[in-house]
Amino acid sequence: MAEVALAAIGKRYADGTRAVENLSLQIADGEFLVLVGPSGCGKSTALRMIAGLEDISEGTLRIGDRVVNRVPARDRDVAMVFQSYALYPHLDVYDNIGFGLRLRGMRDKEIAPRVNAVADTLGLTEHLRRRPASLSGGQRQRVAMGRAMVREPAVYLMDEPLSNLDAKLRVQMRAEIGRITRRTGVTTVYVTHDQTEAMTLGDRVAVMRKGLLQQVAAPQELYDNPVNMFVAGFIGSPPMNLVEGVFTDDGGVLRLALGERSLRVDDTLLHTKPGLRAYLGRRVVVGVRAEDLRDAALDRAEQDTTLVAEAELTEALGSDLYVHFSLPVPAVVSEDTRELARDAGAEPQHDRADRTAVVARFSPRSTARAGDRISVSVDTARLHVFDADTGRSIH
Repeated sequence: MAEVALAAIGKRYADGTRAVENLSLQIADGEFLVLVGPSGCGKSTALRMIAGLEDISEGTLRIGDRVVNRVPARDRDVAMVFQSYALYPHLDVYDNIGFGLRLRGMRDKEIAPRVNAVADTLGLTEHLRRRPASLSGGQRQRVAMGRAMVREPAVYLMDEPLSNLDAKLRVQMRAEIGRITRRTGVTTVYVTHDQTEAMTLGDRVAVMRKGLLQQVAAPQELYDNPVNMFVAGFIGSPPMNLVEGVFTDDGGVLRLALGERSLRVDDTLLHTKPGLRAYLGRRVVVGVRAEDLRDAALDRAEQDTTLVAEAELTEALGSDLYVHFSLPVPAVVSEDTRELARDAGAEPQHDRADRTAVVARFSPRSTARAGDRISVSVDTARLHVFDADTGRSIH
């Protein structure tokens, strides 16, 4: 095992394109770090630089106590698991797993116990003489994992290893990867576009955007305290709701104007975000998680902390009821929200849109249905606030 240290790492291609810029990360021995972000954000390029599959244009990369900028991939003591499995179709499972050991010149009697031990761990023992074409997607992914594990590397590198699996199998394999990596204690760097994978697997998660590191923190810290609007909108499912608003001091009572509606804000917000005082009377972006919007009919909330709207769509999931509605306030339109919309496969809202789509997570006991007039209780103590111009979080 080994720690991995990236100091101001950068990648610049011959045409001048910068894929990664000034990336600094300290990945502890045995840590599971996830790199996450939209397509094209530089996360896979960063992983390939650690692997030695991409040259490093600037900065210093250490694995353990060695600077490895110029060290060939085969000598870095890392093992990579690819999205495409990269199995040899003409070899059976046993030979696929042991292939790297054979390349090292190990003898059959040395290879056999290591392959068998890994196959037992991954539940592949009964499939050792089958070829990849006869395996399911999940079994092929376990073979790819086994080929990495059998080498007993200092670092695992995984590049979107679950993206080719169906939804149910992804959940199963996600749990399996978490179990295996924690049992082996090997330092792991994992790249994914799926923020659910990032949140459930990582000891820490590093969010990237356009080649730049936005924030690195424990999953819950990212969720609760995003440093900017982009991280806030990218982390969380459903994404954080973002609306324009103005905070004012009404005789010692903090209020939030959302269009023509004014909400009384919990006193604790100014204590947790003292920087908000400098923004009183100014346009800001207010973020609120779906779980902080609840059915006021069940909450018995006071009227001046509720919003009234028409439910446009409801989604019953058993444990939750997602309620979609819109507010008569201008949509937040910035480069952050445009990129988040593109990444989600949606059309960015028009610059002059006068309504903002919102989703709330109600209790399944709620009777709200599409077309109903609903009262939505807002937990104003848990609001997030961002500078409307820079997108930075206000603390």
